Amino acid sequence: MRTVLLSRRRRTAPRRGVPVALGVVAAMLLAGCAPGDGEPDPVSAPSVSSGTATPDAEREAAEREAAEQEAAEEAAEQEAAEREAAEREAAEKKAAEKKAAKEAAEQEAAEQEAAEKKAAEEEAAREAAEQEAAEKKAAEERAKMLEYGDSGERVTALQSRLQELGYFVQEADGSFGPATQQAVWALQKAAGLYRDGVIGPQTQAALEDGVRPSAQSSSGKAVEIDIDRQLLMTVEDGVVTRIINASSGNGETFEAQGRSYTASTPRGSYAVYMERDRLHESTLELGAMWRPKYFNGGFAVHGSPSIPPVPASHGCVRVSNSAMNWLWDDWGMPHGTPVIVY
Repeated sequence: MRTVLLSRRRRTAPRRGVPVALGVVAAMLLAGCAPGDGEPDPVSAPSVSSGTATPDAEREAAEREAAEQEAAEEAAEQEAAEREAAEREAAEKKAAEKKAAKEAAEQEAAEQEAAEKKAAEEEAAREAAEQEAAEKKAAEERAKMLEYGDSGERVTALQSRLQELGYFVQEADGSFGPATQQAVWALQKAAGLYRDGVIGPQTQAALEDGVRPSAQSSSGKAVEIDIDRQLLMTVEDGVVTRIINASSGNGETFEAQGRSYTASTPRGSYAVYMERDRLHESTLELGAMWRPKYFNGGFAVHGSPSIPPVPASHGCVRVSNSAMNWLWDDWGMPHGTPVIVY
């Protein structure tokens, strides 16, 4: 673009001198002068008139003006190019910074995600390890447990230890049946444990520690009934000789022969005053009692096929049929035997 303008100016500058020269020639002709009369050629002779620019001066001025304009244009273009380069550099720098920030954010997010994933994997591994350890421990504890239906030498050892502590088990036959379950319930009651009939860690500890209840009477033979712990104990001169699982009145209201009663077992000091050496039907039509021994009105200690580890009777004190047979036939519980209920 600059080349076109310059060439245009350069072609135009010489033409400015032509009208001037023609004007000079015309003036000379009007003055009676003509070229070839010994006067200088106005076109070739230098002008000496003051205040009038010569063609060369005008040309130089034009060329100088064109050069200055070209220099100004070049400076402007240089400035524009520098400004454009600076703007482009700034834009590229800003884009690079934005890209770097984006990459840094993405890297940070990726690192955070990786850290969270690693932490989650470590937590999952820890939980899995803890669960595995807990399951292993539970399996080991279950392997050590004894419960209804088990059999073998460990059951025989359990039965022998229960007999040693005085809990009522007639035979150490290695079979965890109803009689052994009754004795385990009695042990758990004496120790204040949950009555599930299973030899777990706590019950095993009570067994090893030799937990057994103490007597309240101090002389002679007596039957003591602990209502709170649901235990019947035979005592001789203040020493507990047998501990039997028992179930007394459950505290509920019931109907019998048109009257309402409360199923509670009275506390106090009594004695055996009547007995029936057979399966005796309740006079209140409440069911059959095996070999009952009455100690207060219609309240008796009697055998039953159902002795849960909780209060369940109408007021009498239930023990297993085998325990009732032992009271009758082995230990002896004749008329006048003290019965202390507390």
